[in-house]
Amino acid sequence: MAVRAPVRVPRQLHPGAWWLWALGLATAASRTTNPLLLALIAAVAGYVVMARRTRAPWALGFRLYLWLGAVVVASRVLFRVVFGGGQGEHVLFTMPQLPLPAWAAGIRLFGPVAAEQLLGGLYDGLRLATMLVCLGAANALANPKRMLRSLPGALYEVGTAVVVALAVAPQLVESVLRVRRAQRLRGGTGRGLRALRGIAVPVLQDALDRSLALAAAMDSRGYGRRGNTPGHLRLLTGLLVVGGLLGVCVGVYGLLDASTPAVLGLPMLAAGLTGAVVGFVLGGRRVVRTVYRPNRWRPAEFAVVACGVATAAGLYAAARTDPAQLYPSLSPLVWPSLAPMATAAILAGVLPAWLTPPPDAARQETTR
Repeated sequence: MAVRAPVRVPRQLHPGAWWLWALGLATAASRTTNPLLLALIAAVAGYVVMARRTRAPWALGFRLYLWLGAVVVASRVLFRVVFGGGQGEHVLFTMPQLPLPAWAAGIRLFGPVAAEQLLGGLYDGLRLATMLVCLGAANALANPKRMLRSLPGALYEVGTAVVVALAVAPQLVESVLRVRRAQRLRGGTGRGLRALRGIAVPVLQDALDRSLALAAAMDSRGYGRRGNTPGHLRLLTGLLVVGGLLGVCVGVYGLLDASTPAVLGLPMLAAGLTGAVVGFVLGGRRVVRTVYRPNRWRPAEFAVVACGVATAAGLYAAARTDPAQLYPSLSPLVWPSLAPMATAAILAGVLPAWLTPPPDAARQETTR
């Protein structure tokens, strides 16, 4: 008698798990300028998105982050060309240099362009673009509405504004695709500025309609109600939350910078966390809301977070043991290589593509 393999029930993961995983990849990207490692991190994020994204509108925004990353890389390289990139031994070409007044000493427009400067701009642009791609992966995988339900009561109003802001780019992409599909069905084949004009007006109208519908839905659900909370309690809650978060920022900076006084390190961090937690508790008492099917943390969520943390920790350890592999030398020029420790840490970030259950879209395709 054949034994059937266990069937994994399709479901959506906790959005916080996807965000923590993406932040781990972004942290790893910030620790290196090696283009091979950065390309590997972007490939890992893209593969997980293709394997575990749904058909929701926010899942369509990942392509926009890829284009944004390409624009960032091109702008960084162009910046090195325009503002002088001749500091190096290998001059690729020379452009006419524009003379500047005496008060602009130290700034040069055009002139000789060296390979070292172009590669420096390329490496910096790739690092920033990879971080944007990681955040775009979280935006494509995490359900923003479920993320709002998981926030503490004190951050409910602020979280609503953040969720609306994060949902703008995916909804614009969805509107553009829907308008282009409608134009093709009507036989429209225009290109250039005429086609752009025919797309921009319906997209703006659709965005306005969505905004009005969202405002009406929020108003009908009592968004912004303060209830019977006294004014002094609201003021105390705001001061505790804002002051606590500022204390956390100062404490983290004090821990990272050894030149700051010791009182601004761990003591300030502990005081900031205490104030923020007290503010969250007091603010959560005045927000009364019910949650249908609350988001729960299961083994798959913990596995996703562990993969992101392992990637960040692996790059941090590799930067301590062999920084030359993570930061290729530009003078003299050295061909970048894949460090075994860093490569293994980055490949750990692709495990959520198999450790997590399939999304709900897989159930629809199976049924069809």
